[in-house]
Amino acid sequence: MANQQGIGAGGVVFAFMAGAAVGAAVALLLAPATGEETRERLGQRAREGRDRAAEAARQGRETINRQREKVTTAFDRAREQFQAATRETGPDA
Repeated sequence: MANQQGIGAGGVVFAFMAGAAVGAAVALLLAPATGEETRERLGQRAREGRDRAAEAARQGRETINRQREKVTTAFDRAREQFQAATRETGPDA
């Protein structure tokens, strides 16, 4: 469904994470706690969000690198097959 609307998987994950972060912040702000406790919780949640975002970015880079390697390998194979076919048939074919 996400791809039909033009939103990639990364966009869906980002939107979910952003919504979760906003919801958590609002819940913390509305919960009965002292200002210091609330600030501490918000700081902790912000650090957790930063860590999750860094992990998601790392995984995204790994996925991109794997896909790039697959495309490169496929391209190299196609080039080799083309060159082999050209050698077999000769340049006049």
